[in-house]
Amino acid sequence: MSDASLIVGVVAAPVFLLVAFVEGARRPGYNPTHYVVSALSSSADRGWVQIANFVQFGLGMVVFAIGVHQTLDTVVGPVLVAIFGMGAIVSGLFSMDPALGYPPGTPPGMPTDPSLQHRIHDAAAPVMFIAIFGACLALAGRLDGGWWVYTVLTAVVGLVLTVSTIVAVQRDTAQVGLIQRGLIVVYWVWIALLGVHLL
Repeated sequence: MSDASLIVGVVAAPVFLLVAFVEGARRPGYNPTHYVVSALSSSADRGWVQIANFVQFGLGMVVFAIGVHQTLDTVVGPVLVAIFGMGAIVSGLFSMDPALGYPPGTPPGMPTDPSLQHRIHDAAAPVMFIAIFGACLALAGRLDGGWWVYTVLTAVVGLVLTVSTIVAVQRDTAQVGLIQRGLIVVYWVWIALLGVHLL
């Protein structure tokens, strides 16, 4: 059971990256260096693709957490991974409003009167990234040598990029999408590689 659960996580993370990056590259009017990944959900025609991507990833992380728990015989880290996954599900089911100039024709910046759905989406993001930061720190103590170092470094770099993303979104900087993608890659690659390592 633990192997199957770990495999789900190993697959879910790169699938999320692949879908988000391909969708970002092929959407008319979408600039991946400027627009956040969640903006892909706000498109009327293909928003469902990123919504489904959030949900598959979130479910994958909940299953992955079970495998991590069974393999490392620890509770706190896997619970935080599961919270991270549930945050991704919420992010998918409650999409952000059109913002930051996307879809084309949307005014720059964040909406001045966001919908309840947008507010829930915005609340899920910090919960997600605080949870995965905490999961890294909690699981580092169960890992040895180079994996301890890599996991702690992932937490530190992830925290810096989380704060940078929040600031960049608030300022609507030109590179906010690039910064957020850096954040996502750091944590998602760690998840996939951890799964392979535990297998």
